[in-house]
Amino acid sequence: MPPLKLTNLAPQPKPAGPRPQPLSPATRSRYLATGLLCLAVWFAVYRQLSPLADFLAFDLLNLSPDSRLGQAAQFFLYDTPKVLMLLSLVVFAVGILRSFFTPARTRKILAGRREAVGNVLAALLGIATPFCSCSAVPLFIGFVTAGIPLGVTFSFLIAAPMVNEVALVLLFGLLGWKVAALYLVTGLTIAILAGWTIGRLHMEKYVEEWVKHVLATGAEAAMPGNLRERLRYGRQAVADIVGRVWIYVILGIAVGATIHGYVPEGFMASIMGKSAWWSVPLAVLLGIPMYANAAGVVPILQALLEKGAALGTALAFMMSVIALSLPEMVILRKVLKPALIATFVGVVGSGILLVGYLFNLII
Repeated sequence: MPPLKLTNLAPQPKPAGPRPQPLSPATRSRYLATGLLCLAVWFAVYRQLSPLADFLAFDLLNLSPDSRLGQAAQFFLYDTPKVLMLLSLVVFAVGILRSFFTPARTRKILAGRREAVGNVLAALLGIATPFCSCSAVPLFIGFVTAGIPLGVTFSFLIAAPMVNEVALVLLFGLLGWKVAALYLVTGLTIAILAGWTIGRLHMEKYVEEWVKHVLATGAEAAMPGNLRERLRYGRQAVADIVGRVWIYVILGIAVGATIHGYVPEGFMASIMGKSAWWSVPLAVLLGIPMYANAAGVVPILQALLEKGAALGTALAFMMSVIALSLPEMVILRKVLKPALIATFVGVVGSGILLVGYLFNLII
């Protein structure tokens, strides 16, 4: 692959301007009261989604609750607004949280730490960080040029797609806290141990040479300085992120609705159940070529579990879709040589397989 233009990949933060004046106590109180009112309205609407979906599917469309089409339609009409509302709420909240951090501050947190501690911190930071084509390469460059060990950087890169706030909230809302907690713990464990393993292999020579010569800018980007600007930052995050992924969310829900309505009971158990030893590696292999974000794949996971798929196999499928997809490999190829990408896929894939078999064994 020919060298890429460094000016297009290196972080280009805008110089920080004068900090805005803090808001008056009365203004802050007004914003707080408005926020609480909006949250109350959100919860009131959220609680009515199920009866509204039943009305639309069974009364307005006159579909039978016992028919396959009726079940698929009710699933789609209920999960679509539910997932989009959950997605918007969590992106808004995390957008406000991210307004306190810049890539430079993140690098400062990770740089200079002992490697084992760095792996843990990097994985935790990855939870609240999106992994996408617009951010992965600049962040990787910033981490490497700041002197952060390669294994620590990989803990961040693995945790960012595999464990994120969107997936956690959707899993909690759709499948309960136990599944969400299992996903969180196992995803973090894979990120920490895989990053530590890659660090022990000392594969720095497989990073593209041009990356090593990029200088970290060290400049702080202009970030929100008061509550009004942080709220605006959160709204912009919703517009940007939800605006990019809503189509994938709807497509994922449509696939889930089809599985929910038309796949016979027990069929998924025959190919993704505990009795089939090959179900976990098959699920991982099926997930790698797919492209979906966490918000789009969670409804598919829900439908698979309802039709008899084993939890470990379904989680392995989900993790492979969002952590080992081909588009992400293409992005990583811009900064990593094939040997390191293969090692990354092998280590993370092995961790996902282990999670799948472990949960199929104990649950």
